[in-house]
Amino acid sequence: MRKATILLALAGATATLGLTQTALAAPKVTLKAKAVPIAGFPHTGNILGAGAAVQAEITISGTEYGGFPPPLIGVNFYLPKGAKIHSAGFKTCSKATLEQSGPSRCPKGSAAGPVGHALGVVSFGAERVREEVSIASFFAANGLLFYTEGHSPVQLEFVSAGRYFNLGGAGGFGPKLVTQVPLVETVPGAPDASVEKINVKVGAARRSHGKPIYYGTMPKRCPKGGFPVKAELIFAGLGGLTQQTVTANYKAPCPKRR
Repeated sequence: MRKATILLALAGATATLGLTQTALAAPKVTLKAKAVPIAGFPHTGNILGAGAAVQAEITISGTEYGGFPPPLIGVNFYLPKGAKIHSAGFKTCSKATLEQSGPSRCPKGSAAGPVGHALGVVSFGAERVREEVSIASFFAANGLLFYTEGHSPVQLEFVSAGRYFNLGGAGGFGPKLVTQVPLVETVPGAPDASVEKINVKVGAARRSHGKPIYYGTMPKRCPKGGFPVKAELIFAGLGGLTQQTVTANYKAPCPKRR
């Protein structure tokens, strides 16, 4: 009887440990980022102190949510110390305009970069299938708006809003963009959409009296090893999972010496 009791206790402890490990399992996130030129504006890109756009690629893998990563509900993106955001004078679009009328109603010049893309996992009937979507970025008051749109196999249209905060060099970082991502339910009662890849490029410029004004500029110095860049991805606590934040770090290359 005592031996049976011990075995039952061990079995219960093992089962509990298994559930705990499942609940604590987290997706794997990788990040790549680099400074790139702004189309139509020479002498921009990965040049110290110059105007630049940022191209970021994020990949997510996991099986915690029905064989796929949990739904994404937030992305925090950190730029290196010394990077500057100059939003004054750039035309903006509102979240209400995007939600009600789409990008076609946004003012000319409010686009924050070329259209990017992402790969998601959606519910199509009783199946879970992958869907390619486009991501258009727009300038907004103290931040950015991202309009995500997909057409096949399901129709998707939603807006993610981001706001900038200045970390003042803490941890080697300067501007921080905090973006909230809404949950996307494609079929009532079915799992919410997951994300596996994100690829976006943000950065633009305008001319004032013939002089170029850049939305973002590079730091004037590059630390040894490259510019530190970081992304924090926040995953929803659904399906028995707890809400989790997964961090991915990357060192963007310093400019080549000329």
